Amino acid sequence: MSVNPREARFGVLLEVAYAGTNFHGWAAQEATRTVAGELHGAIRAVDPHASKPRGTSRTDAGVHANRQLAAFDSSVEIPARGWVLALNQHLPDDVAVRKARAITRAFEPRFGAKQKRYVYRILRDRVRDPMWHARSWRIGWPLDVARLAREAKAIEGTHDFRAFRSAADPRTETVRTLTLAAVASGYDPRVLELIFEGNAFLYNMVRILVGTLVDVARGQRPEGTVARALASGLRKDAGMTAPAVGLTLEDIEIALPEEVGEPWPL
Repeated sequence: MSVNPREARFGVLLEVAYAGTNFHGWAAQEATRTVAGELHGAIRAVDPHASKPRGTSRTDAGVHANRQLAAFDSSVEIPARGWVLALNQHLPDDVAVRKARAITRAFEPRFGAKQKRYVYRILRDRVRDPMWHARSWRIGWPLDVARLAREAKAIEGTHDFRAFRSAADPRTETVRTLTLAAVASGYDPRVLELIFEGNAFLYNMVRILVGTLVDVARGQRPEGTVARALASGLRKDAGMTAPAVGLTLEDIEIALPEEVGEPWPL
């Protein structure tokens, strides 16, 4: 059902978290379970005249998010606290609205995105661990972490990342700026966290970067592989595509309009 602009007078911005294991990504698809589809159903349960949610980042199937941002327009004026509580009553356990705030009507958060932060988690363990099964890529072979960290430094800066995207990505502009590509230890010493921060990312870009770093760390590819793939622009010069299970959209920074309400909860 189309939304009458005169009815959808109030803008709302949501912070959404989800475990992506049982979703076919963020974007709504016919006859397929998606995060946007579940969120839209919850919104329409509260306001049948509301618009569809407009997300900031199109996460892939199986990818998680701690802070996805989505805006929509409503025909009813409800306080931020009311939106959080009401929507979560209509959402399944693997997705939740964490915050809400009033925003300018028709606000498009993806156009205001300034910085995105992804974290990819690798569990170094020869035996599977059910506590990490759905949130990490388990690797049983040895990894040279120092070699991986050195290789990651070549990712930082402004480059043409066309070698690090899926063939399904139709975009012709492939230059991106990554301000951080680093390796850290998680609270569990078995877990490596590969952290990527940048202004935008191509389809499967983080997963291909991770796969390339792992190939180098396990000795399947030589050091300097990232730099050579950036120079050639050829997908064959990069490494494998890491599985989606280890990837989480941790945070998104966006430019907000001047007229914006206070978030709830603070």
